Amino acid sequence: MGSVKPNYIKNFADDLMKAYQGSFNADFEHNKDMVSMYTDIRYKTIRNRVAGYITRRVQIRGE
Repeated sequence: MGSVKPNYIKNFADDLMKAYQGSFNADFEHNKDMVSMYTDIRYKTIRNRVAGYITRRVQIRGE
């Protein structure tokens, strides 16, 4: 079972996906690098949660 993501993670990921369409794919490592490049998140845990949520959203949509 997965965990429920907080709304600030979902909102932040959705904003990134809208602003940088086509930059994210189904690879977590790639998305992690893109999140750190596009943002100034200081905490590794939050960066990984955002990247993981983006990865999951892309996998579900089948992009």
